[in-house]
Amino acid sequence: MRTGRPKEPIVLSEEECMQLNGIANSRSLPHGLARRARIVLLSADGMPNYAIAERVDLSPQMVCKWRKRYIKEGLTGLHDELRPGRPRTISDEEVAMLVRKTIETKPADGGTHWTIRTVARETDLSRPTVHRIWRAFGLQPHRQSHFKLSTDPFFVEKVRDIVGLYLNPPDKAMVLCVDEKSQIQALDRTQPMLPMGLGYVEGVTHDYVRHGTTTLFAALDIATGQVLTCCKNRHRHQEYLQFLKQVDTNVPPDMGIHLVVDNYSTHKHSEVKRWLAAHPRYQVHYTPTYASWLNQVEIWFNIITQRAIRRGTFRSVKDLIAKIEQFVSQYNRNSCPFIWTATADSILEKVRRLCQLISETGH
Repeated sequence: MRTGRPKEPIVLSEEECMQLNGIANSRSLPHGLARRARIVLLSADGMPNYAIAERVDLSPQMVCKWRKRYIKEGLTGLHDELRPGRPRTISDEEVAMLVRKTIETKPADGGTHWTIRTVARETDLSRPTVHRIWRAFGLQPHRQSHFKLSTDPFFVEKVRDIVGLYLNPPDKAMVLCVDEKSQIQALDRTQPMLPMGLGYVEGVTHDYVRHGTTTLFAALDIATGQVLTCCKNRHRHQEYLQFLKQVDTNVPPDMGIHLVVDNYSTHKHSEVKRWLAAHPRYQVHYTPTYASWLNQVEIWFNIITQRAIRRGTFRSVKDLIAKIEQFVSQYNRNSCPFIWTATADSILEKVRRLCQLISETGH
């Protein structure tokens, strides 16, 4: 058993815990800063320095150093100390002017956004300087993020209903996220692919031959991560109903089934509603309009698209379906559920902030 001088305990407030957890789990902050935040959190839990050192792959001396820095200086102490170097040649006013120009104005030539070269010419700053300032402030004028606010009058109720299913699944019932990925094309390149090698990436022709399409129906079990799939030629209500019958035969008859689906007209067809009414163990939960991101099966669709479809080469629809089935079989062998952490309140708060931002910009 290792012993040593008793170390000064770290006692964190609720606000400090939230700040440190945010830093430790960040994907954009420097890795060293995130690791130091984890050191403080582990120390606050009472873990000894040698155990923390093994956990974060540092020496016990470095762990002790960052513990002391946090006790003495708080969050500021976790940042790297300033090192001597050449004095700055750009004033704070010039930095502020560049940031305001990037955010608040457009190029005079009618361009939609500033580039490093155009703003450097306008401000008489060097391109490396502009790049460093943009990177420091997280400015990326060349990029956009897409969004769509739901217009569903029952948006709040539906969010709370579906998120409640994810965070507190019902007993003796299965929650299935169901949807279809339509118009998956069987694309074949016009010439053989060039394999990846040292110093160069995989090469493919820019054009391709279309051999037809298929529609992939999928039902994701949120408890296990298992996926039940079926490929159909079309995506009408008839095919959707056939898939529901396939789901019904694969779920034990003594279990209730909660379906999470979007508002596509196929899912609300009268024939589908009639079938569901004849099978009372089904409860359907519709996502709000323009909020298909609430359906966890969309995460799985992105996985199969990136790993099995987008870069695949298929000589026929039959070949495409075979590759999809092969991927699903391998995926289910090692499947694990997606960890849903967002609460209904956190989602609604993000929407509120987005609405407030839109109103402040005058749109």
